[in-house]
Amino acid sequence: MKRRIALLSEGERLSLSESLFDRIEQMEEFQTAHYILLYWSLPDEPFSHALLERWSDKKLILPAVVGDEIVLRRYRDKEDMKVGSFHIMEPIGPAFSDYDCLDLTLIPGLSFDADGYRLGRGKGYYDRLLPKLKCMTIGVCFSCQYEDKLPHDEWDIPVKKVVCR
Repeated sequence: MKRRIALLSEGERLSLSESLFDRIEQMEEFQTAHYILLYWSLPDEPFSHALLERWSDKKLILPAVVGDEIVLRRYRDKEDMKVGSFHIMEPIGPAFSDYDCLDLTLIPGLSFDADGYRLGRGKGYYDRLLPKLKCMTIGVCFSCQYEDKLPHDEWDIPVKKVVCR
């Protein structure tokens, strides 16, 4: 999967990301959402950084890694970010624990399948987070990351939708 993604140029990844998130913006789940759990993208993931400014009318939440868990924090602006675990930018500030307020969650992954199962990076952070979420969960990926069927265990929780470009 990593090789497939690596075959995409940076320009292709940016263009596909823009198209993917344009599609999400047209979805009713996005248009009615107030609180959105997003992610700070790595170079091989659909590029999310531009959305943080474009979606400033939403209340954006980003993950931060603390030990073996994801802690959610409110994103305010780029000045309230620091380099965290795995060299990923993370918001600073108090933890956001009102999961019931979340209307929409966008989740990256190495791969997704038609049933919403995801292949992550192996640390299980989203596997531990997904059971806590009651909101709409959408997996986001490039088309080359999409598979008809991925292996999964009985405890794996699929996302409710997958959007790819």
